Formats: sequence, C-alpha cells, structure tokens
Amino acid sequence: MLFSSKKVIGLDIGTSSIKMAEMEISKAGATLQGFVLAPTPVNSMATGEITNSNLVGGVINGLLSELKSKRKSVSTGLWGTAVIVKKITIPKMEKKLIRDQIRFEAEQYIPFDVNNISLDYALLSTSSSPDTLDVLLVAAQNEVVNQYISTISLAGLKTSVIDVSGFALANIFEMNYGRFRNENIGVFNFGASITNFVVINQGQVIFCRDIPIGGSNYTNEISKNLGVSLNEAESLKISASLRREVPEEVHSIIGSTSEAVIEEIRNSLDFLSATTNGLSLSRCFYTGGGAATSGMIDSLIKATGLGFEPMNCFRKIKYSSKKISPAFLQQVGNYSAVAIGLALRHEGDNG
Repeated sequence: MLFSSKKVIGLDIGTSSIKMAEMEISKAGATLQGFVLAPTPVNSMATGEITNSNLVGGVINGLLSELKSKRKSVSTGLWGTAVIVKKITIPKMEKKLIRDQIRFEAEQYIPFDVNNISLDYALLSTSSSPDTLDVLLVAAQNEVVNQYISTISLAGLKTSVIDVSGFALANIFEMNYGRFRNENIGVFNFGASITNFVVINQGQVIFCRDIPIGGSNYTNEISKNLGVSLNEAESLKISASLRREVPEEVHSIIGSTSEAVIEEIRNSLDFLSATTNGLSLSRCFYTGGGAATSGMIDSLIKATGLGFEPMNCFRKIKYSSKKISPAFLQQVGNYSAVAIGLALRHEGDNG
C-alpha cells in the first residue's frame, strides 16, 4: 500500500496552524523530506469547516512554495463536526451486500441527510459473535468535503485522498510503534480547539472521537480572567509551560481550566467504555501542541489512573538532514503527527 508511485503531500488544516509534510517511502522505511507550517488565518476555520476558502487557500499556496515540492496531489484530513465516525454491528452477510446495508444503517446513526453525505466503512475483527460483523462507519457532509476540495484547488493542488485526522494519527503511530498484540492503545493529539482521540487494537482503529477541547481553552480563560488580548494570553500560557515567571493567577487559571479539560476527556473515556462493552486502555500516547500546557498531562494521569507517554513521531521515521535540522524537528515535532500521517497515504488509497 505504501509503495505506490502516486505520491501525495500531507495537508493538515487546523484551527491555529496549517501544516504540510512531504514523505519519501521505500522498502527501507519512511523519510520526512520537508515540513512547513503557518498560522491559520483568524476566523477562517470553525469546528472543522473552512469558513474562508480564499484565506486558507492563500496560506496553502504559500506553504507549497516554501515546501518546494513537485507533487500536485494532496492527502488531507477531516475533523470535528465535519466528520462522524461510529462503530456499529450488523448481521453477518456476503461482502457484496455490505455497502447497501451500511447505507441503510447510516440513516439511523448519522444525523445528516444520507443523500448528501460521503460514506465509507471498514470491517473490524472485533465481533464477539459469529453471526454479526463490527463495522467502523465514516460519514462526512458533501458540502464540507467540497469546501476542502475547492479550497485546496485554489492553491493549484488536487485533493487525491480525504482521510480522517484521527485515522492519520493512528497511521503515524503504527509506522513508528508497530502493532501491539492483545492491547488497546489510546492515542491523543491535543490541538488548539480539538483533541483527536483514537483507540487502536491489532492495527485497527476501533474508536475515533474528536473531543472539543484543546490549548485554546487555556488561552481564552487567561484572556477573559486577566483582561488581556488573546496574543498576550497565549504568551503567558507558553511562559508558564516553560516555567518562566508569570503572575500567580495564571497558574490558578491553568489549573482550573485543566479540571474542565480533563472532565471532557474522562467523559470520552466513559463513552468509550459504554459503547465497547467495557473496553479499557492498556497504554496511552500523546502528542500535539496543547499537551505542553503546564501540568496538564500530570493532572490527566492523576485523574484517570492511566499511563500517558509522549509519542515520538520520529522513533522509526527518518528525516532528510539536508533539508531539515534537528533543532527545527524538535521545534515542530509536537505539531507534525497528523500531517505526516496524511503524507503516508498515496493517491487512490482508501485507508
């Protein structure tokens, strides 16, 4: 799957930044050839939907020039309310009948008009009964899909793969860590406004959810409570994370915000358990810029009783020392997971 010549650029369009990654993949492994990022224009993204195509397209065009790639095909990821991923169980049947059955099931489970959605699915090996099939259902509104395609075309690029950001996260995890036998692995990507959360079992994504919390929760609370601008609040948050001197009130705000953030994560863990017959996580890995917030991971470990360890995006993935410096890699490492996971796809790849 990974050795196709139809190479793509990984494009992660987030709330606070837009990232592009170019990978070279061979039998010897995967090598990052280029990585660029830029701030997302203010008010151009909302809960996973592009609200200003011209602004976002302009940034993508600028990143493409900076990346200096000859590739014209893009793999991008949907997230937030733009996509719904749900595990369902259907009666066992011939494979040729499954797609029609999935469309029928989608009418019951998906809160969109089934005639206006892009629908896909993956068969899972988790079914506990010989008479049923477990299926991971993926649905996105065509309007949102078309937003992404038209925005990317403004930069002179073709959208060849539309993925789910959570699936891309699982993709890079497996590339670096392989498959864990008989373990349920949780992977979290703490972004600005969304935390991607996936559960992987034997290389399969069996649960995927975007939790509506992230680093901007802290920035917004600092801004509101101290009466400072969002830029000043962001600087105070970063300074606290780097253990620089900040007003004591900043630490208090971060602490109280962490309680709300962790409550959302615990709710998602409860939802996981409720929808998977009590499934529990063996290990958890994390990445994303939001994870650097002062004390958040320690508080999360204490509140959930789970072990959280940082995901090393370059544990097995190499990088071109001619184009990328170790210092730059360290600087962007926490922001790169989804873009690199998307870049591991190829044109025509359905996951």
